[in-house]
Amino acid sequence: MKGVVGLLPLAGGEVWINGRSTQNRAVAELCREVGYLPQNPDDLLFAESVEEEFLVTLRNHGLLGSEEDNQRFHRFRRWWQRPTPHTPRPTDEAFATIATLLQQLGLTAVSQHYPRDLSVGQRQRVALGAVTVTQPGLLLLDEPTRGLDGAAKEALVEIWRGWQAAGMGILLVTHDVELVAAVADRVVVLAAGQVVDKVD
Repeated sequence: MKGVVGLLPLAGGEVWINGRSTQNRAVAELCREVGYLPQNPDDLLFAESVEEEFLVTLRNHGLLGSEEDNQRFHRFRRWWQRPTPHTPRPTDEAFATIATLLQQLGLTAVSQHYPRDLSVGQRQRVALGAVTVTQPGLLLLDEPTRGLDGAAKEALVEIWRGWQAAGMGILLVTHDVELVAAVADRVVVLAAGQVVDKVD
């Protein structure tokens, strides 16, 4: 999965997304089209609040607006780094996207909380939000339910189903057979790096 988004070199072959090869494309560009959620959600969490995690992602991908929304920016008590006069400020569209995502993920009530103080299930949803706030067309999930209880797992499944119904493609890597049975349209079984079975 890391090879798909350019985080690791490919051992062979080529990856195409939306009719374009990923070769020689910047990671930031790929991550606008593909959201990648690694096994450990804490790898993605470093901001001071849940809301800021999403803003940092938008900012890192050049998706924030101009100085026109400077006043709205000041509602945040902390920021990922000290802003300068040239720091892009969130637009109304960015705020609306974040508000919608917080609601979808059930995180509105904890939007100003420090992410690492949240439960495992909540942290997983924060990390999921951080990789989908750019509204990618494809989502890569690496063992996304590892360590989650049944309720937290079902909450994630419902979110994925909604996104899938809205047209997002989801590629899931997991050892969780029950999860596969609940969500997968197509299954490819790997063993020792080889495809051993396919189910459509």
